[in-house]
Amino acid sequence: MSYQQQKITLIVSFLIVPLVLLLTFTYYPALRLIYLSFTSWDGLTPGKTWVGFRNYQEIMGNMEVFYIFLHNVAYFVGGILQNVVAFFFAVLLNSKLKGRNVFRTVLFLPYIMNGVAVAFMFGYVFDTNTGSLNYFLSLLGIDPISWLGKPGLVNISLASISAWKFMGFNMVVYLGALQSLPEDLYEAAKIDGARRWQVLRYITLPGMRKIIELNLFLTVIGALEVFDLPFVLTKGGPLAASKTYVQQTVETAFQYNNFGLASAMSVLLMIVVIVVVSAQRRIVGGKEE
Repeated sequence: MSYQQQKITLIVSFLIVPLVLLLTFTYYPALRLIYLSFTSWDGLTPGKTWVGFRNYQEIMGNMEVFYIFLHNVAYFVGGILQNVVAFFFAVLLNSKLKGRNVFRTVLFLPYIMNGVAVAFMFGYVFDTNTGSLNYFLSLLGIDPISWLGKPGLVNISLASISAWKFMGFNMVVYLGALQSLPEDLYEAAKIDGARRWQVLRYITLPGMRKIIELNLFLTVIGALEVFDLPFVLTKGGPLAASKTYVQQTVETAFQYNNFGLASAMSVLLMIVVIVVVSAQRRIVGGKEE
């Protein structure tokens, strides 16, 4: 066996395991999901009745399913603000600030906390009667606010929790990107007399475009697929004002035992994610993408 053949064999042997895992836990479940979306199945009986596009027709005929997507807008807006704050802290902590490693750890700590634990913690913060936030507002002479009980306020409150939890992750990603930029460019800009905002606009932001695109991609995915916070804190209430699309899908499958319809809803979500992410990449990435 020649050296080239040995090299190809070695590469293939290294790729077999990840490819098997990828096919087993990614592509096969996705294809199985698409198949189930064309059936009627309660999740228990072995038989599955083929119904064609009936599940998709039922979804398209129910505008409340698409109205639920409006509940995710608060998470999307919160995610954008979260990225702005994360970028600010990344720039700040990339400088020679005393104790910056401590601040990095403190800001990143919420991300590694369990999502359910975070939800329970903020349940005490946003409690109308005994919550710490309303107690602080009472010291300022402001009446208690039902943060999780008002339809117009509940999604904003939940989105703020999500932004607090994931901001540290975005900050670390931005920080790593900042530290990978060549110092020569900054030194040349300093010699040429460039101001800070000019350095940020013409050196930092263009050099971090791919990383910004990545974080926005993760933000869009997270905003469309949020589940744990509204499920734990509000169960979709009040008046289903905080129910998200994923929560509705899970209820359709496990509460109403309609796995076929839930699979169709999942496929629709996948299509929406692909469309939104493609548009986002077109806007952020530019025409060359």
